[in-house]
Amino acid sequence: MNPRHSEIIHLVNQQKRIMVSDLSAHTGVSEVTIRQDLNQLEKEGYLKRVHGAAVSLQSDDLSERMEVRFDVKQKLAERAAQLVKLGETVMIEGGSANALLAQVLAERGDVTIITPSAYIAHLIRHTKANIILLGGVYQHQGESLVGSLTTLCIEHIHFSSAFLGIDGYHRDTGFTSRDMMRADVAKAILAKNKRNIVLTDASKFGQIFPTSLGVSKEISVLVTNKDAPQQDIDALRAQGVEIILE
Repeated sequence: MNPRHSEIIHLVNQQKRIMVSDLSAHTGVSEVTIRQDLNQLEKEGYLKRVHGAAVSLQSDDLSERMEVRFDVKQKLAERAAQLVKLGETVMIEGGSANALLAQVLAERGDVTIITPSAYIAHLIRHTKANIILLGGVYQHQGESLVGSLTTLCIEHIHFSSAFLGIDGYHRDTGFTSRDMMRADVAKAILAKNKRNIVLTDASKFGQIFPTSLGVSKEISVLVTNKDAPQQDIDALRAQGVEIILE
């Protein structure tokens, strides 16, 4: 990624919404060039174009996040669903790709889904899947349940596989989250030492957020798309992570 694109992403994420004219003034290039940059960055899943401006995707609103790179995430969800056996009990922590996974599994109707995500539970409410919604403190925008009650529930419930959402991956930091309380939930899941699966599209690679999600070797499987940087894939493989590229 070139320095101008990095600066644009930083400005958009910092201000949440910024006009094309302001980006042009900040970067010193024409508005035509900025529009071309925004088109490319939108295709790569870094931001969303709106009339005359760009909007940050660093939002906890899953409905908005599911719309970004939807086709890619749907394919990843369908591939990840193949890892779940008939009658299995799985934990689905959260995230837009994992919400789509929950939908695929729920439509199969042969699994039990445990989740701290009220959004996911609501999304699959009309299916025949067995759904266990964990308790905790309700986060309004992300519709997730977090806190000590959530981690206590995780300690006392059993599952064979867990699917976790992430916000970023970098070789220097491993998997990271922008939400400290959701990260605590993910760490409680990892502490169960089950088959931990990260499901994410390649746009998360190269991004760093404040809170670590444990160490990479705690992850059993990574399901992502073929756009993921080869150096990152090699680094994860070297730490014993099974890689599935869709």
